[in-house]
Amino acid sequence: MKSQIKRSIKFSFSIAVITFVLAAIFSVVSSSILSGVVWITGLFIVFLIVFVGVVFDMLGIAATAADETPFHAMAAEKISGAKEAVYIVRNADRFASFCNDVIGDISGIVSGTASAIVVLQIASLLNQAEGSPGQLALSTLLTSIVAALTVGGKAIGKTLAINSSTKIIFFAGKMVSILEDRLKINVLPKK
Repeated sequence: MKSQIKRSIKFSFSIAVITFVLAAIFSVVSSSILSGVVWITGLFIVFLIVFVGVVFDMLGIAATAADETPFHAMAAEKISGAKEAVYIVRNADRFASFCNDVIGDISGIVSGTASAIVVLQIASLLNQAEGSPGQLALSTLLTSIVAALTVGGKAIGKTLAINSSTKIIFFAGKMVSILEDRLKINVLPKK
């Protein structure tokens, strides 16, 4: 029991540090990209960030819903990505925590910040003063659209994740296999 608690604390600390670093990187990158583009491109970037959050949320849910049995049969036949899929399912709690909590939550926060930048760009284009009713209406509208797309997208993603968990995790396993085998980027720990 003590080893599980110690392992959980170590993982929680690691995930907090990773979140801090990734949030800082995503925030700086998205802010610097958005400051140099026109508002329509900025809006596209906001929607792209929302999409990333929805996809990673779906991956996390699929990992918790998937059964590893079909992946064992595929791994026995040496099908690329099956071994990685087994690892994902066996470590569903950690995988889901990373996908849902780290990437998903960072995407939500960064999309909010990016939305604010786009609102300021549009308000400036329309000669709306900071804090004016026009800027407030624009901010409310864009925030509501981003929230609706995020929540609606995640709801659809959850349904897909639960009903197609094997396909989704097999696809994730294939992507991990490509990253590790062809691009030599270590994604999953080797144990």
